[in-house]
Amino acid sequence: MTLHHSCRNLAAAGAGLLLAASWLAPAPAMAREIVHFAGYSAGTVVVKTSERRLYYVVGDGTAIRYPVGVGKAGMQWSGQASIDGKYVRPAWAPTPDIKRAEPHLPDVIPGGSPRNPMGVAAMTLSGGQYAIHGTNAPGSIGGFVSHGCIRMYNADVLDLYGRVNVGTAVVVAR
Repeated sequence: MTLHHSCRNLAAAGAGLLLAASWLAPAPAMAREIVHFAGYSAGTVVVKTSERRLYYVVGDGTAIRYPVGVGKAGMQWSGQASIDGKYVRPAWAPTPDIKRAEPHLPDVIPGGSPRNPMGVAAMTLSGGQYAIHGTNAPGSIGGFVSHGCIRMYNADVLDLYGRVNVGTAVVVAR
């Protein structure tokens, strides 16, 4: 199964969360932080694109804050969604728009390939266009870099993957 990107039409190949350490891009020390955060229910994922941060609301006025990469100019979005799928080592296929812009891309990049832009895991969002996923380019975290998806360090996406379920609410705010 293949993940179509601008993070559209995700399906995935992969099994289990037991991944070799070589798949985990090193995250900087203290990439994740516990911070004060109010206004959302425990278990909600909140992405603030202007901050390039994702918050997983723990409750009691706190959240885990992760650095992320977000949509490029003209490719950002805001609104509410929910996680509708969870995948480890998803395969990826460019959408027709991306393929036209970058015709050298293969039709499918297998899960686990160092060329696969989805990293070690992906959580698709309702609506079918976007996902929260890892990355094979850790230097892109903190930037306006994607076609609308939310990119995380591989270690961080695995941490979040273990905390959320299908149905978890996601709020994206600018």
